[in-house]
Amino acid sequence: MRNYQNVLLDPEKTAVLIVDHQPQMYFGVQGSCRSMIENNVLGLAKACKAFDVPCILTTVAAKTFSGYMYSKLQELYPESVPIDRTFINCWEDENLKNAVKQTGKKNIVIAGLWTEACVLFPALTMTHDGYKIYVAADACGGASEDAHDMAIQRMVQAGVSPCTWMQIMLEWQRDWNNKDTYDKVMTIVKDHGGAYGLGVEYSESMLKPATYYINNTQPQTAGSSK
Repeated sequence: MRNYQNVLLDPEKTAVLIVDHQPQMYFGVQGSCRSMIENNVLGLAKACKAFDVPCILTTVAAKTFSGYMYSKLQELYPESVPIDRTFINCWEDENLKNAVKQTGKKNIVIAGLWTEACVLFPALTMTHDGYKIYVAADACGGASEDAHDMAIQRMVQAGVSPCTWMQIMLEWQRDWNNKDTYDKVMTIVKDHGGAYGLGVEYSESMLKPATYYINNTQPQTAGSSK
């Protein structure tokens, strides 16, 4: 296999930063489906666990205004206490900056609320400081559709690469013969991959012998008798 590690995202060289997925921030999201954002950020976080990619959680004013980290996200990292801050730009918080530096990774994926502030600001300033930034755009949301779109455009102009959470996971997987993560990826796809996930479930079911339930009791393989 040719070496495209400088072109495609490599899980061994990547860390993920999940910013402000909190109730108050979700309340303000307009122009994007909140439940879809939740689905997508969970898919991204589970992919981090599947590929052992460092995932840093951060919140803003959790105890005074914005509420605690999205509970299903926190449940994936029960041992991780989100870094709470007052700075809108998380990259100006020394605790957060140190946590990112400790990963030793220079490729950083950001997913957060809102796109026009808590994603845009760190994306621009971390790019300035020499990091290569990728934004999981479908795991972000803004206060309006225009706010989200204009923030993405501004980031692109600064050299940030917008992606989707699924695209990131598939870049990490890269080869379906990578058996160490294949089953984990397929589970994530079925749980969070929408129509693609349904297609995987359908394909798996068609590859198994047809099973019938007789009188709502024991399953019985097609062609067998009671």
